Amino acid sequence: MNRRYEKPIPYGWYAIDYSDSLKPGDVRPVNYFGRELVLFRTESGTASLLNAHCPHLGAHLGYGGIVKGEAISCPFHAWEFNGEGYCTSVPYANRIPPKVADKQCVVSYPVIERNQMIWAWYHPEGAAPLFEIDDVPELQSPEWTPLDTYEWRINTIIQETGENAADMAHFITVHGNPAMPQGGVDLDGPRRITEFDSRAHSIDAQGKVDLSGESHDAVHLRSESVGPGFTFQRFSRMFDVLMMGTVTPIDDQNVHLRFNFSVPRQQSENNGMLASGTVQEIVRQVEQDIPIWEHKVYLEDPALCDGDGPIAKYRKWFQQFYA
Repeated sequence: MNRRYEKPIPYGWYAIDYSDSLKPGDVRPVNYFGRELVLFRTESGTASLLNAHCPHLGAHLGYGGIVKGEAISCPFHAWEFNGEGYCTSVPYANRIPPKVADKQCVVSYPVIERNQMIWAWYHPEGAAPLFEIDDVPELQSPEWTPLDTYEWRINTIIQETGENAADMAHFITVHGNPAMPQGGVDLDGPRRITEFDSRAHSIDAQGKVDLSGESHDAVHLRSESVGPGFTFQRFSRMFDVLMMGTVTPIDDQNVHLRFNFSVPRQQSENNGMLASGTVQEIVRQVEQDIPIWEHKVYLEDPALCDGDGPIAKYRKWFQQFYA
């Protein structure tokens, strides 16, 4: 595959998996940050993420590795490593070799569990976390539905996917919105808040979006991003929809995008259908964006016009995440 981007992977918190999919004792190979990694949950329930290869003779810990207590045991010679990347046991040796004894001999990533997902902090220079991501109250509440999840692996970079929200004109030219969204963007450190109102297509009683003609149905969107990998959005209409978007770099050319939706449990059947229609419309729009992302190039100095939206402002904000 041709390299289309010459940008490094930005630092930040990134979603690795869903919390409920990783049970105590589970071991899973994953590929993110341009690296082979191993994700595992210890017997006490702690999720950990390490670089995948054993420093002894290079076996991949994710293929045949076994959780033993609070460590993962290598499938080749059963060396054990804890979640901080320290060797805790070499079962057939009298002592742990000096080369790895009391040293972090496998790269470890800070991990938190929040909003029903497992997050890992990535920084190319190994710096400690520089900011935190939010707890989303609705995702902890029994009054909201379980996550309705969608995911895509896309040949693009995070900066491009995030720029979509700043590109106001494309909502009309690509997605056929009845009118240009009206609102603004507030940038504060690693946080970006977008809030706007727009007209949206009508949704019928069966939850189908009517794409023909104009509509005066109003929709309000508040979108909050913290760092490059985490966004949550609240759509308000006659009903409410919460979306948590996560985007994780597979490498410096590809991303893993997940959209996760939740709606209030207590709502009328009609409003439930309308919320479902909104979710399907959001998914439809993402799938319209994907072929554009996968075949466009990134222009450092684009010929922007006054109707494009705050693209230049967004790009300046995003630069902080390149170490």
